[in-house]
Amino acid sequence: MRKADLINRISEKTGIPKIDVLVSLETMFKEIKHSLTNGENIYIRGFGSFITKKRAAKIGRNIKKNTAVEIPAHFIPAFKPAKEFMLDVRASKNIKESSNKHDDTED
Repeated sequence: MRKADLINRISEKTGIPKIDVLVSLETMFKEIKHSLTNGENIYIRGFGSFITKKRAAKIGRNIKKNTAVEIPAHFIPAFKPAKEFMLDVRASKNIKESSNKHDDTED
């Protein structure tokens, strides 16, 4: 499912115009990004948490030059699903093995 599909589905289920759903969704994404960049985690009961995780400093390798490169410690965004959410997904019988190809790219 892509963002456009999500917008269409929400619009159909709620009767809210697609443009209003789009604005709300974009605002939600911006607020999540803004909160995480400010060091604030977001907790949504029954859904999950948007958090920042710290990656430790490590030594990487530049393959082309065959040299060691120091990668400093940094933070990355992460999503941790709520227990109820994980149980619902585990119990679902509709989940198929996903592939790297999208359905609409096949001819």
